[in-house]
Amino acid sequence: MNIDRIEFTAWMDRIMERFDILMEAVSRSKNQHTAVDGEEFLDNQDVLQMLKISLRSLQRYRSKGRLPYYTISGKIYYKLSDIHEFVRESFTAPVPKAKASK
Repeated sequence: MNIDRIEFTAWMDRIMERFDILMEAVSRSKNQHTAVDGEEFLDNQDVLQMLKISLRSLQRYRSKGRLPYYTISGKIYYKLSDIHEFVRESFTAPVPKAKASK
């Protein structure tokens, strides 16, 4: 079976168009987060990547009450605004440097 160049190119164009459609769908679903009343919710994986912490650290913050969470259908979610507040509270004031004496 011989396929000429024009037919091969047409097939490849159709395949690439389908890849582009799939890539757009994946990008849309990846950027889609759960939202309730305009408040964006993140799952564990989103928070781990955002804060660059381990799962154990996230569990510790939850159990100590430092990071509020919500359980929906057995899955844990966090409000984006709560994550931002947690980060703001975690900052410490910079320690002023002592000037060197001459």
